[in-house]
Amino acid sequence: MADPDDLRGRLVPEAAVRAFREGEDRLTLRLLTLAQDAHVVGGVAWAALERLRGLVLIHMLREVEGTFALERADAVLDAAGQVRPDLDWLEEPPPGGR
Repeated sequence: MADPDDLRGRLVPEAAVRAFREGEDRLTLRLLTLAQDAHVVGGVAWAALERLRGLVLIHMLREVEGTFALERADAVLDAAGQVRPDLDWLEEPPPGGR
């Protein structure tokens, strides 16, 4: 299993963390989507970002879309033995003090 902080540091754009902390949910979603587009669909990186997108969608009260995103992501992450990202990845200071 990859180190969650390492995975988080490599995948989550600093701008997305900042946007989420500032309450800019739509911008956060857009930045996560752009980051996700750089990865192979169905891969671990894609799934970690898909899970974060799902959590942001649920946070925006778009529960159905968010739940489907979580289901897609969790299947990939669980099969690969990877950690399931949570909103702490967007709420807490990133590793290394970015």
